[in-house]
Amino acid sequence: MMKYIILLIVCLVLATPVLAADTNTTVSSTVTSSNNTVSSNTIDRTPPTASAPNVVINNQDVCVTAIGGAAQTSIVGVSVGSTLRDKNCERLKLARSLYGMGMKVASVSMLCQDTRVFQAMEMAGTPCPVDGKIGEEAKLIWDEYPERRPDYDEWKETVNGKTWIEELENSYSKEPTTYDNNEEPNWDDDLY
Repeated sequence: MMKYIILLIVCLVLATPVLAADTNTTVSSTVTSSNNTVSSNTIDRTPPTASAPNVVINNQDVCVTAIGGAAQTSIVGVSVGSTLRDKNCERLKLARSLYGMGMKVASVSMLCQDTRVFQAMEMAGTPCPVDGKIGEEAKLIWDEYPERRPDYDEWKETVNGKTWIEELENSYSKEPTTYDNNEEPNWDDDLY
């Protein structure tokens, strides 16, 4: 965005008046008949226009969207065009390519960079691969290094929230349960 502002300033500083034909065209016509003379003047005052650049993306297999816009006043006109990169589209295409080459774990790892996929995999009981480990080994690594999670900030708030609630519940708990010392505990396994 900063480069567009700098470009606009440079264009305004270097702009010089253009000497050209007058755009206000006056057409006069006089019609004379035997008794009447009719005269008319037409002035063409065409407003200046700014055209937005046409950003063409010829390849449909590109994860890019084109945008453009223009604004015009009576003195100056500005038009801007750019492209936006869709990282989620790129991730899907890369995962599809890896899966097509038979690299299924790498494909899942690529998809797991999205926090929604990461959380869905975790809820399904199949943690995302990490450091070449899958399954329970991967879960141990994610538990040991939670800062590597793509949803680390959200995860940290949830964990801190649960801990805070547990501490709050413990501080308001009822009186501790006391046992009569004269009473023998029943260790009979059949009760359980």
